[in-house]
Amino acid sequence: MSDMIRDDDGTSNTSGNDHLHTLIEREIARNPSRRTLLKSGASLGLLGIFGSALTACGGSEALPGVISFKAVPVSSEDKVMVPEGYSADVLYRWGDPVTASAPSFKGDASEGWREQEVQSGDNHDGINFFPFPGTDGNTRGLLAMNHEYINPEYFHDPANFNKPEIPDNTKKQLAGHGVSIIEVARNANGKWEYVRNSSYNRRITGYTPMNLSGPAAGHDLLKTSADPSGTEVLGTLNNCGAGQTPWGTFITCEENFNGYFGTDAADWTPNAMQNRYGLSKAGFGYLWHKGDPRFDLNVNPNEPNRFGWVVEIDPYTPTSKPKKRTALGRYKHENAECVLSRANKAVVYSGCDERNEYLYKFVSSGSYDPANKASGAHLLDSGTLYVARFDAGTVKGDNQGVGVWLPLVHGQNGLTAENGFASQAEVLIKARQASDRVGATMMDRPEWVAANRTKPGEVFLACTNNNRRGSSPASANAADGSTTAGSSRPAVDEANPRAVNQWGHVIRINESGGDGAATTFDWDIFVIAGNPALDGARKGSSNIDASNTFNSPDGIQVDPQGRLWIQTDGSYANTGDYLNQGNNQMLVADTSSRQITRFLVGPAGCEVTGVCWTPDSRTMFINIQHPGEVGSHPKAPAGYLAAANKDAWVNANPTAFSTWPDGNPAIRPRSATVVIRRIDGGVIGT
Repeated sequence: MSDMIRDDDGTSNTSGNDHLHTLIEREIARNPSRRTLLKSGASLGLLGIFGSALTACGGSEALPGVISFKAVPVSSEDKVMVPEGYSADVLYRWGDPVTASAPSFKGDASEGWREQEVQSGDNHDGINFFPFPGTDGNTRGLLAMNHEYINPEYFHDPANFNKPEIPDNTKKQLAGHGVSIIEVARNANGKWEYVRNSSYNRRITGYTPMNLSGPAAGHDLLKTSADPSGTEVLGTLNNCGAGQTPWGTFITCEENFNGYFGTDAADWTPNAMQNRYGLSKAGFGYLWHKGDPRFDLNVNPNEPNRFGWVVEIDPYTPTSKPKKRTALGRYKHENAECVLSRANKAVVYSGCDERNEYLYKFVSSGSYDPANKASGAHLLDSGTLYVARFDAGTVKGDNQGVGVWLPLVHGQNGLTAENGFASQAEVLIKARQASDRVGATMMDRPEWVAANRTKPGEVFLACTNNNRRGSSPASANAADGSTTAGSSRPAVDEANPRAVNQWGHVIRINESGGDGAATTFDWDIFVIAGNPALDGARKGSSNIDASNTFNSPDGIQVDPQGRLWIQTDGSYANTGDYLNQGNNQMLVADTSSRQITRFLVGPAGCEVTGVCWTPDSRTMFINIQHPGEVGSHPKAPAGYLAAANKDAWVNANPTAFSTWPDGNPAIRPRSATVVIRRIDGGVIGT
């Protein structure tokens, strides 16, 4: 069950829109010499297709210039590894009490929902640091972080494991989701700790009341019997990545919300919209509909429409009510990267995290006044939502691309009532179908987006992986805005080096004129992940070698010095296609030279995710998610391998795969926030 729950592993996009790899194939067709280059096994490898020559790392242990630490080797150990001269300290773990009166974690997961709602949630993800106003922010501030989902095999004790029909079990899982906001400060010894008695500390859960705002608020598709106004929803779910606005709010993203819904009704079948968003009877196996009718698709068919939004939270005002900003569209938001355009309009980038989905951008109607933070209060309620179309360049063989931001505006580009979009509200609620209609480009699982604030208009997109290409139906013009069956897409031929993109890549976008509000852009491939121990296109681009090999880039962020940090969420099998890649990791790249080096390796079975810094860049906060998750774990015990019910075996043996971060055989593995500093107090990464 746990492996199903992790992600939505399927695809819901059956449109006939172009895939980025199709565009690359066209480039090969226009310049056949690229095919010869690939077949020859020349040292340039993928560069004949994916852009101008990259500078290889040369296998050195310390990179020159702005990145000068000694690279960390791969590891399959159950610990966090950082470079020589750095420290890594655990700050805040699943189950840690949020308030002074909250109980401490027992270690056996026997707590109920009442305890869980005042303890740290599970599976830490996106994280942002908010300095205290009036201070330099380098020794005190607030951390806002997501709790994406829970692993049932670790989250419950044996008495309550796999019993979703018990309402209190469902509510405990809801309490384990959402957001934590905690005060953090450096103590007299220079160590960071969270302030347990801070009045700023709070949990936001899967049942915290919040408002729907913007164009879709109050629409009939958002109304339920419990909320006939369609303006107030309980909770936020599957909060993956996040972002931070210039006016000091946390914007958290609802990703795989579809997996929490289900039904036992024998005659239920998904309608076109439900199908496009991946809703099904069984969901991901949580089966919350058995313990809470709110999640029963047959009883409350509109409840899923109230999820899949970006949620704005004021971390400085503990009594504030979160708002789901519908103007940013409904889809599986990975993160929300917020910058200002040249005219100070709010620009929010976000990928829809599923194979063959799209990259989006929102541009506000109003402008932000940096001298008046209150001017940002409603900026995210009005503006234009765009979706990206990636095109090949106009010069044959230049291996550069151009792109267009396509507006998702009612009445334009076929987004009309005749095609299933009766209003702008419906365009936003059905953002996926709207994107199908206007001809956006399908991407290889678009995840985090990161803006380089040292170079306005430069934006990076992590495309994690894709093994669902080659059989997408071609028609996307049903009258209800959904997709329809059609002929299969031709198979990718040998000229395309990534017929199955199981290692992923990172795309760089440069907005026209360096302006985030531009409607056109240039693009190139920054790095193609791969394994240099393999042959051909599987090696990756020439800036990948044995010292920095990785797979499945996921979380990315650009630091104040303009360096790109890349976090991975992929296979940690350390064998076969993933030989010598070890556990999931974090790397840093020089965005000018494209040199990449490994900075950190996480513990067994984890994902490395979320990163932020204090204003002086001397403290870094990251999250370690799902340590001990079975997945592709290379050290599975014999008892597990022989077990008929493997999830039940893990539940009965919760420290078999990891004891991180406590290192105690009596305490199951826990997601946690880690503080990283240079021992000499210097800037991180140099």
